[in-house]
Amino acid sequence: MGKTLFIKTWGCQMNVYDSARMADVLAPVGYRPVDRAEDADMVILNTCHIREKAAEKVFSELGRLRALKRRKAAGGGRLIIAVAGCVGQAEGAEIMARAPYVDMVFGPQTFHRLPEMVATADAAPGRCVLDTEFPAESKFDFLPEEQGTQGISAFLAVQEGCDRFCTYCVVPYTRGAEFSRPAGDILAEARRLLRGGALEITLLGQNVNAWKGEAPGGGVWGLGRLLREVAGLEGLARLRYTTSHPGDMDEELISAHTEIPALMPFVHLPVQSGSDRILAAMNRRHKADDYRRVVERLRAARPDIGLSSDFIVGFPGESDQDFAETMGLIAEIGYAQAYSFKYSPRPGTPAAELTDDLVPETVKGERLTALQELVNRQQVAFNRAAIGRVMPVLFDRPGRRPGQLLGRSPYMQAVHAEAGEDRLGTLAEVRVTGAHANSLSGCLAGAANRDAGATLEASA
Repeated sequence: MGKTLFIKTWGCQMNVYDSARMADVLAPVGYRPVDRAEDADMVILNTCHIREKAAEKVFSELGRLRALKRRKAAGGGRLIIAVAGCVGQAEGAEIMARAPYVDMVFGPQTFHRLPEMVATADAAPGRCVLDTEFPAESKFDFLPEEQGTQGISAFLAVQEGCDRFCTYCVVPYTRGAEFSRPAGDILAEARRLLRGGALEITLLGQNVNAWKGEAPGGGVWGLGRLLREVAGLEGLARLRYTTSHPGDMDEELISAHTEIPALMPFVHLPVQSGSDRILAAMNRRHKADDYRRVVERLRAARPDIGLSSDFIVGFPGESDQDFAETMGLIAEIGYAQAYSFKYSPRPGTPAAELTDDLVPETVKGERLTALQELVNRQQVAFNRAAIGRVMPVLFDRPGRRPGQLLGRSPYMQAVHAEAGEDRLGTLAEVRVTGAHANSLSGCLAGAANRDAGATLEASA
């Protein structure tokens, strides 16, 4: 009958990809995925260390799993509990000390060794298996081919790690140095995803536009060339990439937005702050005007492009003037959406040592509220500008009501439309009839034309 596996995933799209690959690694040793922890023989928490109080959220979840483990043991069963991802990498010793009932702790670079870890945990119940080293070999060289499909919209990791060392960020310490997968391996995986039914592929990396990969015939490609090659694969309808650093937006990549029809007109381009002083303290290695010039080049290449970004408010030393410069940048650029957070220190990062000029929590909260109100107004305006347009929507799930489907626009907007189940898993033209704070609504373009014709006939 085999054993069962439940993976709970926090954080970025790279973690979503990693979770799918963990399931692939464990399939040959008899584990099949289930939808609930209560039905599982093994639970893996694939964690993220970016958000505030990330570790405490993990320990809270572990407390619930401890109770489940005890219930299973009382019934003669066993539950293996594992902590993976960036919290596992950064807090491995703390997890072992505070939660000794955890069976395995491992980081993002070692999950290809899961079968060996499980065998060790099975042989020595009650002893935690810890694997948080950075192996010399790439995990991608040891991963099996994908066992299942990701659906019509698939993620494909092409780059991992970061060499930029922003002072607030844990990624270089939890994901390691930048690594770019060879182009041939990426193209082979993309072909498998397309054969499995994917219509849209998103290329992933912590700093994806820093990708410099070995080309199939020798030499090195940049991300712009890779996008062109992936776009040429049979069956691909849509192509995206994330997350990008402003300093790595070269001309080849920017021109790809003009030249590749399948490349969606939407870029996530984090800036974090509009103040040069704070950007320097963050070690972002770009100034606000550098960011503006990148945006200008992107909009020249693709005038209809939509942008999203990340912002941190209340970084140590941020003054009222610094924050005003951030608000000015947002007002000038105009975003389709953005992610914003109050600064909170991450243990082990340089910014965590900046304790002399901290911004009060009340001020952080006020600034975050003001920033989010501005971004939300921009998002609503961006959504309203879509009313009356016909745009392709990739329907990937049922809607909330019978006869309704939910999909994504080229700009990552959620779109609800009246459509039959036969449209699920397809790309369809939708006329946008309504805009909301976080979504659009519409109807199939053909249906809209038929309704308009019926109205004209009735009035004749």
